Amino acid sequence: MAEEKEAAEALVSDLQKRITEAFEVFDHENNKTVDVREIGTIIRSLGCCPTEGELHDMLAEVEEEEPTGYIRFEKFLPMMTKVLLERRYRPIPEDVLLRAFEVLDEKNKGFLTKDELLKYMTEEGEPFTQEEIEEMISASVHPDKNIVPYKEYIAMMVVEDY
Repeated sequence: MAEEKEAAEALVSDLQKRITEAFEVFDHENNKTVDVREIGTIIRSLGCCPTEGELHDMLAEVEEEEPTGYIRFEKFLPMMTKVLLERRYRPIPEDVLLRAFEVLDEKNKGFLTKDELLKYMTEEGEPFTQEEIEEMISASVHPDKNIVPYKEYIAMMVVEDY
């Protein structure tokens, strides 16, 4: 029983260390606060992939009564610890991502063109911001061939489990 408690405490300690390190990267003033616009990046860097709606709910949980534009570490840490312990907002598994790309690749070429990717990002599903589109294009499109070799891209996207 004591060993289980020790293991649980070690896990929480490790998670909180990871959360703290991720938060500190964006705490530019070293005052235990970060810009609210950075929270999504911090959460994703910890291996969580919430939808925009879920991210909005998470922000509502940690924002001040009177929003200041900043999130305080002491409010973020317990919420994020709980999210990680409950393994919420897990990324989509590699095989599911591959099947999704294969559905979009109707001719079974093994890649999508940059234009095809742009079309799917702007005309289907949850809308992407211009910044998200530019990030995905720069990360996924082969610079010389102007295609998305999606098997390589998926391998790069997969988050290591903790």
